[in-house]
Amino acid sequence: MHAESDERAKAVAATATGPVTGDVTGPAVAPVPDDGEGERLLGSRAPHFIKRSRTLHISWQVGVFVVGLAVVGAGVAMLVLPGPGWVVIFGGMAIWATEFVWAQLVLRWTKRKVTEAAQRALDPRVRRRNIVLTTVGLVIVAVLCGIYLWKFGLVMPWSIDE
Repeated sequence: MHAESDERAKAVAATATGPVTGDVTGPAVAPVPDDGEGERLLGSRAPHFIKRSRTLHISWQVGVFVVGLAVVGAGVAMLVLPGPGWVVIFGGMAIWATEFVWAQLVLRWTKRKVTEAAQRALDPRVRRRNIVLTTVGLVIVAVLCGIYLWKFGLVMPWSIDE
């Protein structure tokens, strides 16, 4: 059993082959490394001039972590307060994923699960079952409302005569 995942090994290999020193005359935007399956390789997406200096890179990672933590904290607060809590939490995870491999793996797993759930929801048999269950539920609620109105009538909780 390996201690590291294959994805992490790919990321380490990709960053190890990159240049240690860079020139400033290169292209403004570096091409996005791809693992051949349409997914970006794991690892830091910090600009190259930041990755060259260990101190600057650590400072960059601390800054990304603090900003991501603030966004995730706001999302957690929004779970009990008004606001789009889960969206903000995943936004904070995306901020972390620009720098940390563990966050990239969590986001890949989440995207895969959401895609699988969407595919299951679009399955014609599942859609038909959901429509039947919704219709049966609405009929039951309508029958219960009809029985209540037949037995007690429509009585307003306030007096209109006053």
